[in-house]
Amino acid sequence: MRKPTDVRPAPSRRQILAVGGALGLLAGGGLGLSGALANRPTLTGGVLRSAAPLPEPYTVPLPIPKVLTPATGKGADRYEITQRETTAELLPGTRTRLWTYNGTFPGPTIESRRGRTVRVRHRNELPVPTAVHLHGGRTPADSDGYPTDLILPDGWPDAEHHRGGGHGAGSHQMADPRAVTSRVTQDYVFPNDQRATMLWYHDHRMDFTAPAIWRGLAGLHIVRDEIEDALDLPRGERELPLMIGDRAFDADGQLRYPALDPGLRDRPGVRGPYAAGVLGDVILVNGAPWPVHEVAAARHRLRLLNGSNARHYDLEAVTDDGRRLDLVQIGSDQGLLAAPVTHTGLRIAPAERYDVVIDFGGLEPGDRVRLRNQLGSGRTREVMAFRIARKVKDRSRVPDRLAADLPVWRRSQASTVREFAFRAGHMQHGRGWLIGGRAFDPGRTDVSTRLGAIEVWRLVADVHHPIHLHLVGFRVLSRGGGPPLPQDAGLKDTVSLRPGESAEIITRFDGYRGRYLFHCHNAEHEDMGMMANIEIA
Repeated sequence: MRKPTDVRPAPSRRQILAVGGALGLLAGGGLGLSGALANRPTLTGGVLRSAAPLPEPYTVPLPIPKVLTPATGKGADRYEITQRETTAELLPGTRTRLWTYNGTFPGPTIESRRGRTVRVRHRNELPVPTAVHLHGGRTPADSDGYPTDLILPDGWPDAEHHRGGGHGAGSHQMADPRAVTSRVTQDYVFPNDQRATMLWYHDHRMDFTAPAIWRGLAGLHIVRDEIEDALDLPRGERELPLMIGDRAFDADGQLRYPALDPGLRDRPGVRGPYAAGVLGDVILVNGAPWPVHEVAAARHRLRLLNGSNARHYDLEAVTDDGRRLDLVQIGSDQGLLAAPVTHTGLRIAPAERYDVVIDFGGLEPGDRVRLRNQLGSGRTREVMAFRIARKVKDRSRVPDRLAADLPVWRRSQASTVREFAFRAGHMQHGRGWLIGGRAFDPGRTDVSTRLGAIEVWRLVADVHHPIHLHLVGFRVLSRGGGPPLPQDAGLKDTVSLRPGESAEIITRFDGYRGRYLFHCHNAEHEDMGMMANIEIA
């Protein structure tokens, strides 16, 4: 086995040209290409085709991720999670190698209470370094999973501590003197001082986030509070966490991914045709391909996460006789809305979460409802199905008013207005994905602000970019100079920019001081440079 080295080899000229050519088509096409992509977000990326035998849709049962039991101490709940390689049956009759949290994909769910601290000790038994980010968490900087704050596996050289990476197309070394690493284990502290919502945790190692998530390093973290408890929303078995993600499989049932270095040790990045994002042709929900779930004829709460690297979805719920059921949105990335918003189709970008209620009450036992992706084609048009098993009494409801604790920020309060362009562009050794014309450098501060500052940011995209801010939630003020979309309601931490689109957001940088990030959550874009630092003083 090849040993990791301190100096990563530069990519070949052929690799640089392949990536540069793929990105050049995107950058050179400008708004003309953006317009062509506007109604087909799945084209922001390359599709991997599976060679394995695949099951018919709606024949595999939906798994529900296990809720992890804490060791409860004074004022805090303690957990231990081991990151390890294992095999699991994703496709029927086939064992697939995965990188996992505690041996499952998705990883185990952590259920927490607002204001009660959670401490998680992660143990890294994988062959490469890792970093754990609680996406959407109001987390102190030393537990936020900064990409160079690594958990080193046993035997990994200490010299790797301060190494950055190459952002795929052009490998170059960048020192990070602020990196804080640990050997084998790392304790993360999550105060949960935030609104009730569904978060998710995933690997955030610099340059290798995309393939690590693809291999299985993702799980859910749910925060609950008294405001949510007081509402008569569906709960128990009628509350379903759904992590939706696409993958592709080789003929022997192993995950396909076009990494330049399949060992994920030395050379970051993907082959040129996939530089805009990696798309699979198999849709997994909680790790199962196109699953089916038996439900009662009652309201159900669907906690939706797009856990894909690059694929966008436009979800609709359709009965077999063609009726569309309403998707009643009650929450967003950062918790409950002030009032529900009703959709017949709901677009969801990578890393976005939507909390919706669907009413199966008018259906009969034996009826079926398909959750479909209007942006897909062929197999990727199907997501999962619900089969009505029985009639029941339903005492749940969706109230006209949901939550009164949403923050209100006004433009007049903003101390700063900033603008950031998210575009393909030139890097040191080729082309990559840039913010404001610059690729990520862990040693550079891109935004300096103060604790408590309110700011307005204007974000501009060339192709599809889901933009995520660490630490804080934000409100969407506008899109393209017009009003936000209905699904932009509430408090978000990820906003989906469509090709050629601009959006304005407003936020308050509160919680903690320190170094945080904002980046595109197309995971391949992130690994290839589309990330920047925020310093909160």
